[in-house]
Amino acid sequence: MTAGAWPHVWRDGTGGPPLLMLHGTGGDEHDLLPLADRLSPSSPVLSPRGRVLEGSMPRFFRRLSEGVFDEQDLGARADELADFVLEVGAEHGIEPGTFVAVGFSNGANIASALMMQRPEVLAGAVLLAAMVPFSTPPADVDLTGRWAVVANGRRDPMATAEQTVTLVAQLEAMHADVTELSHDGGHTIDGRQLPELARIVAAASGFGIS
Repeated sequence: MTAGAWPHVWRDGTGGPPLLMLHGTGGDEHDLLPLADRLSPSSPVLSPRGRVLEGSMPRFFRRLSEGVFDEQDLGARADELADFVLEVGAEHGIEPGTFVAVGFSNGANIASALMMQRPEVLAGAVLLAAMVPFSTPPADVDLTGRWAVVANGRRDPMATAEQTVTLVAQLEAMHADVTELSHDGGHTIDGRQLPELARIVAAASGFGIS
């Protein structure tokens, strides 16, 4: 695959970890650019558009119904995304394994699948309104040295408390360093968490905020 065949935005940066921004259902490659500016304004940014259409809405993988994922398609799409990220990273001199994925909803689910299935691609992930990607996660995955933040709403009807507990447990079983940041909202991003998320992204990636 050539990078030009996948709609995306690339922005050069002057410092901070490279960010992989992954939008939710119905979004596009521009949706999360303001979030990237809030989390790490000096970072390089790669923001692709999901290439699966549900009606007219872009997604990163198919679902069979709301909350029920096509896990075979998810696995295949995670591999495609991994190859794309590595290709774009190589074009721009980004070291493999240094990207931080920041995903919302469908984007969070492909981000966690990417981390579990292709751990060589990411350093960490910020998972916003995230569900469990695989009912049976990939076996023998070691995420030692990698990290994730799971930021779900207590009133989220999709990314429920049970989903959150299972996702955190799966990542921890793979030895990832997981931080859970809950908020009182639903299936959304809580803007009040952004300063703490920015701090975590900077600190975990070795770009401390003074």
